[in-house]
Amino acid sequence: MAQKKTRAKKPNFATKPSLPLWRRGVRFMGRLFGAVAGFYLLLIVLFSFVPPPGNLYQWQESWRLGGIERQWVSWKDISPDMARSAVAGEDANFCLHWGFDIAQIRDAIAHGKQRGASTISQQVVKNVFLWQGRSYLRKALEAVLTPVVELMWSKQRILEVYLNEAEFAEGVFGVQAAAQVLFKTDAAHLSATQASRLAAVLPSPKERNAAKPSGFVRGHAAQIRSGAETIAADGRASCFESVD
Repeated sequence: MAQKKTRAKKPNFATKPSLPLWRRGVRFMGRLFGAVAGFYLLLIVLFSFVPPPGNLYQWQESWRLGGIERQWVSWKDISPDMARSAVAGEDANFCLHWGFDIAQIRDAIAHGKQRGASTISQQVVKNVFLWQGRSYLRKALEAVLTPVVELMWSKQRILEVYLNEAEFAEGVFGVQAAAQVLFKTDAAHLSATQASRLAAVLPSPKERNAAKPSGFVRGHAAQIRSGAETIAADGRASCFESVD
């Protein structure tokens, strides 16, 4: 009996229809956003216990000046007077907010201030993860990253990084380098007067001199020293002084 021949099935080479261009664009942007978010999250976790290697502004200044002074010191090697002075001078409500001082923001908007609403936490995010200058993109990233840093870092860690990254004189970054260059001492041995003068030069370290203070710097430093004593007395320094 003859066997019935069967016709071999042709392979199906049909392909799935390609996605519309706008959907491919959305998918790409989603992947890009995820990659950027993951990158920043990794850095935030890493720098919660590892000193940052520097930032864009420091590298630019190093190239411009032919080198900078910078030396990391741990929290235990920073004078308590320096920590309190920085908070009193830059962000007196540091222990009371979660990254943004809403009252200061409202006051800055109401009075048209160019500066005054940026907290220490925001400055850390800008100095460590972003770049200098004013732009909507940088401010948007700062607004997103600041609460994450506040959530994952202790207040003490935020202040420790701030004091190690801030510029206290042209090409002099961090409180240890500032103490050595300007006062011939170490950050751990800064007096209340020296600490208040270092805080008084912020945010204009190129125009102000902590070692040879002008009348303005002396007056501002005196206000900062008084403010440092106040926050120590009323508990607004407890969030960074109470952590071992």
